[in-house]
Amino acid sequence: MIQTSTQNRKFVLAERPKGEPDENTLRLETVDLPTPGKGQMLLRNEYLSLDPYMRGRMSDAPSYAAPVEIGEVMIGGTVAQVLSSDVTGFEKDDWVVAFGGWQDYALSDGKGVINMGKSPENPSWALGVLGMPGLTAWAGLTQIAQPKKGETLVVAGASGPVGATVGQIGKILGLRVVGIAGGAEKCAHVVDTLGFDACIDYKAEGFPDALKAAVPDGIDIYFENVGGAVFDAVFPLLNTLARIPVCGLISQYNATSLPDGPDRLNQLLGTILRKRMTVRGFIVFDDFGPYYPEFAKQMGDWVKSGKIKYREEVITGLEQAPAAFIGLLKGEAFGKRVVKLSD
Repeated sequence: MIQTSTQNRKFVLAERPKGEPDENTLRLETVDLPTPGKGQMLLRNEYLSLDPYMRGRMSDAPSYAAPVEIGEVMIGGTVAQVLSSDVTGFEKDDWVVAFGGWQDYALSDGKGVINMGKSPENPSWALGVLGMPGLTAWAGLTQIAQPKKGETLVVAGASGPVGATVGQIGKILGLRVVGIAGGAEKCAHVVDTLGFDACIDYKAEGFPDALKAAVPDGIDIYFENVGGAVFDAVFPLLNTLARIPVCGLISQYNATSLPDGPDRLNQLLGTILRKRMTVRGFIVFDDFGPYYPEFAKQMGDWVKSGKIKYREEVITGLEQAPAAFIGLLKGEAFGKRVVKLSD
C-alpha cells in the first residue's frame, strides 16, 4: 500500500510490549486526510526517523517524557513538506523538520518545527547528522566530556548515527579514538571510512582483552550508547578523571528484569569516587537545545568539507517501519535508519 493524496495511513500503539516489541505492538490504520484549522498547517511526511528512544515511549514506566497512549499515533521525528499553511513563517512547498509521527500526514501549529526552505540538499539528513543524533554527538562530546588533545576516546555503537559522529568529531579535535561495533563489516567501515584509530568487535571472542590492548593508556572519555557487556569491558579501563556522557543504553531497552549476577553498584560508585570520574546522562534538546544554531553551523561546515562522513540506511514504505524498528533494537542497523514514506 502506497502513500495517497486522499487518505492517511498511521501506526498507532496497540499494546505495551513486554520485552521486545513484536507484530502486535503497533497497528496500521487508514483514516481520512486531516483538515487544518486556523493557525495550523498540513504536512506530508516524506521521511520518518527510527530511533532507540521510541522503545521507552511505548512503555508507561516513569521516564523523562510522557508515554504514547494506547491508540495514539506512534511518536517520531519526520521531514515533511508543507501542503497548506496558516502559520506565519511557513509556506506551501517548504521542507520542514517536525515530530509528525508514524503517519503520512500531520497537522502542526509550527511549534518546534524547523523550516529548511524550498530546496534543501539531502533533506533526510536533518534527521541524522544535521539533526538530533548529530546534536547528541556534538553536545555530549564537546559540552560534557570536554576533550583535551591527545586523550583516548572510546565510543560504543560506533557505526550508528551518534557513535559515528562522536568518533569523527573526536578525530577532528585531536583525540585517539577507538570504536566498539558489532561485526567485522561495521568495524571495517568505522576504521577505513570514518577514520577511527581502531574498532573492536564486541561480538567476537576475546572482546575484553582486545579492547584492553587497543587502549594501552586507558580510557579518558567513554561515550555510552549501549551498556551491558560493553560497559563491563570498558569499566576497568577507565582512567582517573574519566568522563562518561550517557546518551543511551540500547542493550537494556527490552529488559524486563535486572541482569543476573552479583550486585556491582557499590563497586561502580566506589570507582567513580576514587577515580573522581564524571558520569552524566542527558536529554539533548532539554539540556542543549539552545546550542543548536552553533552546532548546525559547525556540523554543516564539517559535512560540506568532508571532515564528517555520514551513512544513511533508507527503507521504503511506511508498512516496513515496525520491522525496521525491531531490527534497530537488535543492532541490525548500519548507519542512520530512516523510512521513506512517499514515492
